[in-house]
Amino acid sequence: MRRRVEEKIFKFLMIISLIFVFGSLLLILATVFLKGLSSLSLNILLKTPKGGYYLGREGGILNAILGSLVLGISSTFLSFLLSLPIAFYLNNFLKRGSNFALFVRFSLDVLWGIPSIVYGAFGFTIMVLIGLKTSLLAGIITVSFLILPIMARSMDEVLKMIPSELKEASYALGANKIETSIKVVMRQAFPGILTAVIVSFGRGIGDAASVLFTAGFTDNLPTSLFKPVATLPLAIFFQISTPFPEVQKRGYASAFILTLIVLLISIISRILSKRFSRYRVR
Repeated sequence: MRRRVEEKIFKFLMIISLIFVFGSLLLILATVFLKGLSSLSLNILLKTPKGGYYLGREGGILNAILGSLVLGISSTFLSFLLSLPIAFYLNNFLKRGSNFALFVRFSLDVLWGIPSIVYGAFGFTIMVLIGLKTSLLAGIITVSFLILPIMARSMDEVLKMIPSELKEASYALGANKIETSIKVVMRQAFPGILTAVIVSFGRGIGDAASVLFTAGFTDNLPTSLFKPVATLPLAIFFQISTPFPEVQKRGYASAFILTLIVLLISIISRILSKRFSRYRVR
């Protein structure tokens, strides 16, 4: 009797939590969609800001859309090149429970919890030291630092779940650690690694504080690593901060577009993860 009561209580709590999560997502989408509906058009997607755009004149946010995609993809790729070796080293080349592995994981957890504005200040300090101006390159470097601990720890947790028997079987067949990592572990962990990359990309493309002092802002399309670049989070901030209702509506439309981009990429990652999961050993 007691177990049935506990089961019903926890089932009820899970349903409430599920409703809360989906309700929050729908509420966010509905809010930005309804407030920005009047400004959603092809012009806002296909045009760059004209003179006086933030005063209510013509133009769009194509510069911010392309800038966010370039910045997000580039920083995610750079972080991936660093995170994957870290995760593989922790799980395939270090003993379980080693002090060094614990220290690295603790350091990544601490870095994960640091506010993004601190990364922005750190990136700005590095820029001053090396003489780099606000630019796409500075933004890429800063955002890469921001999402590196997220991606590395996510991959680390995925690799922890790979059965040790698979590695031992690979070693028994004569494969070394690098071959086992690439041909066996990577194949099994690919869906989880893909999810880690997508989560990190969503974190990077939606952050404003880390690029405020590093990437800058411009009404032009991204054409050079050494020039400022516009991003959607800052475009949203600048538009909603104006006293003009028409521009504020464009800000909500921009927020809806950013949310759709992240949501679309998340859906694609789920589809790809499900497709590649059939190769996993369960």
